[in-house]
Amino acid sequence: MNKKIIWLVVPIVIIFFIVSWLVGQYNSFVGLDQNVANQWAQVETQYQRRFDLIPNLVNSVKGFLAQEQEVFGAIAEARTRYSGAQTVDEKASAASSLEGAFGRLLVIIENYPELKSNETVAQLMDELAGTENRISVERRRYNDMVRDFNVVVTRIPGRFLAGMFGFTPKQYFEAVTAAEAAPTVDLDLE
Repeated sequence: MNKKIIWLVVPIVIIFFIVSWLVGQYNSFVGLDQNVANQWAQVETQYQRRFDLIPNLVNSVKGFLAQEQEVFGAIAEARTRYSGAQTVDEKASAASSLEGAFGRLLVIIENYPELKSNETVAQLMDELAGTENRISVERRRYNDMVRDFNVVVTRIPGRFLAGMFGFTPKQYFEAVTAAEAAPTVDLDLE
């Protein structure tokens, strides 16, 4: 009788430990996935701060620079693309487009001393500089979270279990092609 109970209990205990381990692995994937999602939300929060500040800067500068409508249009278009973006990649691309247009605006501001000395423009520029720093920090943290998630999902046993549970590696935030090149602005009004 005792041998029958042992043969019955041992498989149940083994199954219990295997199921417990699988549940632990699944919960680990879920936790890491939520960390990545939370960090992306932090990036988006900073993008939203930027999107809220830029119209104020644009409106402050518009009076001085009526001839620079192309830059203002590019900023408006990038904001519209971002608000309509659905995926992380689409949002990152739209944010990068805004960065390019915003870079051109900064070059323009640098070339107009009366703008640089304007108190409102200077204050908005300081706030935007701080926001850009925050965005950079949050993007780095996002990539760190993605790295942690991807390591767990691609190492064994995660490589086999993640697919079984529906988890796939995440994409890093990457700068757009040619982002390292400074924008060129031609202010030759002749």
